[in-house]
Amino acid sequence: MKLQVPFIQLPLCFDAAALADEVEALGEAPWRPHPQGFPGNSMLPLVAADGDPANEAFSGTMRPTPALRACGYLGRVIASLGATVGRSRLMRLAGNAEVTRHVDQGYYWAERVRVHVPIVTQPTVRFECGEAAINMAAGECWIFDTWRQHRVLNDATASRIHLVVDTVGGDGFWELVSRGRAPGHPSPAQWQPRRLGVDADVAAEIACEQHNVPRVMSPWELNALFAILFADSAAGPALAQVQQITLRFIRAWRGLWARFGDSEPGLDAYRARLQQYLEEVRGPAQAVRMANHLDWYGAMTMMIGRVAVAASEPVGADAGGQRAMGDNA
Repeated sequence: MKLQVPFIQLPLCFDAAALADEVEALGEAPWRPHPQGFPGNSMLPLVAADGDPANEAFSGTMRPTPALRACGYLGRVIASLGATVGRSRLMRLAGNAEVTRHVDQGYYWAERVRVHVPIVTQPTVRFECGEAAINMAAGECWIFDTWRQHRVLNDATASRIHLVVDTVGGDGFWELVSRGRAPGHPSPAQWQPRRLGVDADVAAEIACEQHNVPRVMSPWELNALFAILFADSAAGPALAQVQQITLRFIRAWRGLWARFGDSEPGLDAYRARLQQYLEEVRGPAQAVRMANHLDWYGAMTMMIGRVAVAASEPVGADAGGQRAMGDNA
């Protein structure tokens, strides 16, 4: 999700030592190589489609995995965010390894925030986002702008382990964000993060995503996603041409929506109009430059083109979305 600032620290803090003890008790068996094979990166699924740690899908009914159900305090930490939770993991970065610079692009990331709670870390681990760089201390709670270029450097010999929660938020979560503080900006008055102790009387029931990918995007969602892409695009003749082609596409989509909604009879018509748009816009889009250095056409395809209407055939584990681009920070 695009934020106004690179980093925001939420007014929560946790017992990192207690979390580390729960993680250590899980042993090495639940840990898995990072699905994209990034060197030095491994992960342990906590919330996954159908609660299956082997299921890397972005869509479907999200449930706690056996590993999360075995960790009482970890569950209360996630529940304390006041958010509806999507895929969530422990992310481990080996010593002297890095998460290479990237942007989290795609439909999944457009409206989801990535929450980080450092569990095992050290002061020289460096998290860069845009032009900003910070160290997230153990037990703190942070979100960051995944739409900017970002990377992580671990220059120590010990591994870094973070709890990483993907979420669209919720009332409680956005209230926390409103009270957060951004490095380099004035802190809110009487800044005092609320500490969630190990024995805190907090329900560990986690609200998980049940509906996450549309059968057909509504015209209003299309408008919102294109607004994200155009907001970071450099002005010029190519951009103006792309905007005109896109406006015609959205208007045609609105007509189809008024006729079919997201019902089965309209799917072929949606697919045909989408394909027409992708072919028409490809040429002029090649000249459009974005502030975060993404290719406009590629970013649009990941965010909209692959998801605007359900595929005519299942496309595997990442149906309804796409394999995450840089899903490793």
